Amino acid sequence: MTPNDRRYFESVQDVMSESVATISLQRLCGWLERYYHRKCIVLLDEYDTPMQEVFVHGYWKELTAFIRKFLNNTFKSNQALGRGIMTGITRVSKESVFSDLNNLNVITTTTDEYAASFGFTEEEVFAAMDEVELPGAEKAEVNQWYDDFRFGKVKDIYNPWSIINYLDKRKSASMEGGDGLLGQLTICRIPPIIQ
Repeated sequence: MTPNDRRYFESVQDVMSESVATISLQRLCGWLERYYHRKCIVLLDEYDTPMQEVFVHGYWKELTAFIRKFLNNTFKSNQALGRGIMTGITRVSKESVFSDLNNLNVITTTTDEYAASFGFTEEEVFAAMDEVELPGAEKAEVNQWYDDFRFGKVKDIYNPWSIINYLDKRKSASMEGGDGLLGQLTICRIPPIIQ
């Protein structure tokens, strides 16, 4: 790392200038590529959370200017980027803060591409249950409580967080009770909307 790189690296703090923040991931990718001799993969999870917050609190204009520069530097002009993945729940509009980015591949819950990658398949869940030696009879219960996700045309997708917790605690939602909204919804077992 050069002395200039070191000064820049040390300038990345909780509170930093906008110019430092907007290019920080691009610079980090460059350093990682130099060190490992490989292009970087950038995973930006819940990209839309700050955008929702600033919209609600009235800072939309300020954030959009920042986020455009940040996304451009991180995902478009970043020579050290091998692949970038952003996740969120807000629909990506190519006419919004993403207008500078081209060649976006938008994958939604209705898209068939990667459909089996949004959770565990039934085969994976049952194999994991076998691996931790849970009785076969519990498979029906796990199926009843956790198998209602559908992505694209793929059914039988299980929520990874729920399955990992089930395997860890050895008890299902039916055993946990729960009086909150989630508990009530699982007790009512709302039928799937899409058949």
